[in-house]
Amino acid sequence: MNELIRNTQSSVTHTSLDPQDWSDFRALAHRMLDETIDGIANIRARPVWQPIPDEVRAAFRTDVPRDASDLADVYREFAEYVAPYATGNVHPGFMGWVHGGGTAVGMIAEMLAAGLNANLGGRDHMPIEVERQIVDWMRRLFAFPESASGIFVTGTSMANLMAVLVARTSALGTLARQYGIGNDGALLTAYTSRAAHGCISRAMDIAGFGTDALRKIGVDADHRIDVAALRAQIATDREVGFKPFLVVASAGSVDVGAIDDLKAVAALCREEGLWFHVDGAFGALAILSPELAPLLGGIELADSIALDFHKWGQVPYDAGFLLVRDGEQHRHAFAQPAAYLRREARGLAAGAIWPCDLGPDLSRGFRALKTWFTLKTFGTNRLGAVIARSCALAKYLETRVLADPRLELLAPVNLNIVCFRYRAGDAINREIVADIQESGIAAPSSTTLDGRFAIRAAIVNHRTAEMDIDALVAAVLEFGGRRSGGVIEVEAPPLVAQ
Repeated sequence: MNELIRNTQSSVTHTSLDPQDWSDFRALAHRMLDETIDGIANIRARPVWQPIPDEVRAAFRTDVPRDASDLADVYREFAEYVAPYATGNVHPGFMGWVHGGGTAVGMIAEMLAAGLNANLGGRDHMPIEVERQIVDWMRRLFAFPESASGIFVTGTSMANLMAVLVARTSALGTLARQYGIGNDGALLTAYTSRAAHGCISRAMDIAGFGTDALRKIGVDADHRIDVAALRAQIATDREVGFKPFLVVASAGSVDVGAIDDLKAVAALCREEGLWFHVDGAFGALAILSPELAPLLGGIELADSIALDFHKWGQVPYDAGFLLVRDGEQHRHAFAQPAAYLRREARGLAAGAIWPCDLGPDLSRGFRALKTWFTLKTFGTNRLGAVIARSCALAKYLETRVLADPRLELLAPVNLNIVCFRYRAGDAINREIVADIQESGIAAPSSTTLDGRFAIRAAIVNHRTAEMDIDALVAAVLEFGGRRSGGVIEVEAPPLVAQ
């Protein structure tokens, strides 16, 4: 029997996944950290993005690893095959999509969070208090009442979905969670602009309404929702028996960064008794800039706001957030009693409201810590200055475009997004974007505006400077000249009736 016990203990000891030699592990860990810091500090020496070679892809077509490997070998594989072929949004030349650049501070905070390995679904521990503090900070920034609630999620796509679910419960009552949306739910209609992010349609799909229940309203010359058309569509829907329940406004539209007239939309929603949600994926954090915050006038009247700290907030991915004005309605949409989630008066299971009462996730990482570190370390003043700076750089790019006859501006520059093109056909401009990306000089993206292909530069990274804008413009002109043979398209003046 003693022999069996000794063997069992030996077996249990060997099942630990801790390093057998902590000194060796510590040395390798320091090397990993040092090389990662070096990579960020010297980021300009690297291409923004580079194509993945076939042999690198092939290296990831191997079988499931059955046997252990040395950590140093695994790290070598990462350093050789993964790190050089990342998206590139750490680089100041990344202007493709609205991706933040992250910070070294956020990286360290993410490491600390991993060390704690906390599950923020519930229970009584300080990581949840950190998240609650950020909820309170956001409540104050957006002038929401003390009864407001908030929660970290993966990103604004999830936050927008959750907002639709809260609005659904508000419109149909909590019984809809048990019996489904029913006949009344089938008549509910929601509204957003044609310029809104596609995740709004997906949210309506997942919430059970179907995408046809989302009315996409036209936009004005500044790409903002046409409030008069919105009012007319709501009236038409009511006349034929539909039940409008939700309007989703944009604070920083996906294509051009337009901000809807939030005050006018808020007034209409109050008048019509509709839930007013703001998709502020990146634009909502303009609240941190005294210079830009007035553009968000009316956001304080929203019933809910979705935003991403990993965009203009420069927090490493991912760190989405949902803020809801009425915390009780928020809880009604998600809270669900279960014996294994019983709340106690004392001990680790204490606390009345857990994060799992405010969203679908019970297993939740400590996203709040890297956000807390970022806000505490830099402060809202400095982060606001970074946001204003990115908009100033967009204006600088706009002047570069307007000053060169080979380039054409395709939309007003509202915030930090510039849509333009080389004066040539869509096919050539499409090739220009790919050429620039593959060159490693910069990484713009593309979109279509009024049926025309546009080169889209979204300036979000806090590292971006005028030199990076100049490099992008030079690359567009160089590759545009090569692709077009130096011939540019000049639009003919409109015909004037005689």
